[in-house]
Amino acid sequence: MPQPAAAVRAALNALPRATPRQLVRTISTARAAPAKRPIAPSATRPLSQTHQSLVQRRFYKTVEEAKSRYRSGPFSWKAGLLFVLTGIGLVWYFESEKERMKRKRIAEATKGVGKPKVGGPFSLIDQNGNTVTHEDLKGRYALVYFGFTHCPDICPDELDKMARMFDLVEEQRPNSLTPVFVTCDPARDGPKELKEYLVEFHPKFLGLTGTYEQIKAMCKAYRVYFSTPSNVKPGQDYLVDHSIYFYLMDPDGDFVEALGRQHSPEQGAKIILDHMKDWRGQWRKD
Repeated sequence: MPQPAAAVRAALNALPRATPRQLVRTISTARAAPAKRPIAPSATRPLSQTHQSLVQRRFYKTVEEAKSRYRSGPFSWKAGLLFVLTGIGLVWYFESEKERMKRKRIAEATKGVGKPKVGGPFSLIDQNGNTVTHEDLKGRYALVYFGFTHCPDICPDELDKMARMFDLVEEQRPNSLTPVFVTCDPARDGPKELKEYLVEFHPKFLGLTGTYEQIKAMCKAYRVYFSTPSNVKPGQDYLVDHSIYFYLMDPDGDFVEALGRQHSPEQGAKIILDHMKDWRGQWRKD
């Protein structure tokens, strides 16, 4: 019987022997392998809990946004500004439309059925001796004033106003208005007198004169009152009483509106320009 010690030794000798290099590699591998820490049960989360956390964070963000919107109110400053600008635009539109309809009613109220209430045909001569009729004024607006050259104060003031109105209109609508001066005193106001008188106010004024009957007929057509004293001796000075209005006629020769002494030149020019904006007919090109 072999001895126990001998049996153990024989068994060890029977095992394969490792080389020294293999022993070193085995030892270094064992040292390099990191030790794994045990994972605590609380460190791991189920997938359902992770999803629930994301949902909670998302819902919290939405609630914060809702609170922010609630604090700013239902309207932002941009919406408020847009609302104010829209309101201003609507007010301006309705006011301008109201004024346009008012001008239209004034213009239509002055027109008769088949025959105009103010204005009509005429045939007179201008300061250059040329014949001028109502047809020559068509195609443009005409601003007609009745007066006389010997007027001491009212006519000069009103002609200065007409010159200013004409210039203001001419700046915005060139060649669209004809300023006309018709004398109520044809006995003293011939073409020569008109030419010398009107050039002091504006070079583009058109002066008209004629016989007493022609002037009387035109004043009647325009509803202009005028009166000369009777029994006037030759060479005697006198005054002529007459209406003080500017008669605005449209390019068709129809009366539009009367401008009085209460209107400043700027106000009168604005009224004329507003009527020109409303005009939808033809304009004369020459």
